[in-house]
Amino acid sequence: MSDALLEPDREPARRVAAERPSRERFSTRRLSVDVDGDSCAATLYRPRDVDRPATVILANGFAAEAAFGLDRIAERLADAGYAAVTFDYRGFGDSEGEPLVLPGRQVADWSATVDRVRGIETLGDGIALWGVSLSGGHVVRVAAERDDVDAVVARTPFADGRSLLRSKSPGYLLRATAAGVRDRVGGPVGRPRRVKVYGRPDEFAALNEPGALDGYAALIPRDSTWQNRTRARSLLALPRYRPVTDAESVRCPALVVAGTDDEVVPYATAETLAERLPESSLVALPMGHFDAWDDRFVEVLAHEVAFLDAALGDRTGTVARTDTAERHI
Repeated sequence: MSDALLEPDREPARRVAAERPSRERFSTRRLSVDVDGDSCAATLYRPRDVDRPATVILANGFAAEAAFGLDRIAERLADAGYAAVTFDYRGFGDSEGEPLVLPGRQVADWSATVDRVRGIETLGDGIALWGVSLSGGHVVRVAAERDDVDAVVARTPFADGRSLLRSKSPGYLLRATAAGVRDRVGGPVGRPRRVKVYGRPDEFAALNEPGALDGYAALIPRDSTWQNRTRARSLLALPRYRPVTDAESVRCPALVVAGTDDEVVPYATAETLAERLPESSLVALPMGHFDAWDDRFVEVLAHEVAFLDAALGDRTGTVARTDTAERHI
């Protein structure tokens, strides 16, 4: 049962500063996460003035890397007194392995990262999972499978693959199926089939809804070597992926942030997810799929930090140096 908040009448009580926080307020440390013989690359952002802080673990959406904006969020979470861990799925960024967007494989990466964070003695007991788009569905599934997750933030979440079957044209679905089968058959013999991650509405791409091209491209750093290609077999897996069916098993507070103008993930699917989560809040804003990274960045993150404060409570650690402990929010 969710508490729905459609375009709140008042600003959240605590605000996140628009400017990036000073690097003097947090430290960073590289981590590695072992998963089935490969290593996922991760970065720990730790506030300097908090002992044993609660931790927020973050990963990006479909075929995206941690460098595509997660650092901006992690820095502000650290400035707010939380440790933040960003990581790349196997095959992406500096992580080892083949770059495959397969939900089960990426959920395993999530679970291994939670285990890795649990083993860091200088961090507190509280752990929250933060996911966006496809990873917004992953965090629901991980929380449903584990009993050591204390909060979940699902931003514009991909929670029901059946929405693809309803939103895509029959022609697109036929082409996606053919490409996926070709990739599944040809991949093992060195003939993989790849498709664009994002493109214009008249292009064949995994994300070709209006606004997807500009929204996704804006996230990619200028010096990135990332390529706008992904294995086509992902297009076979996504319609069958339905973390919404796991929602009732989540045993911690959850926040769903959704855009009523989202053309990539229909608002109705996020609303259904929030309704099925036993302890959830829904923040619905008049925005598209990528607006939370840009026009509404400060506003959306303020809602998320306020939720984390309420959900994690006394798990947020203790201030080590009161002279620098004021949060810039």
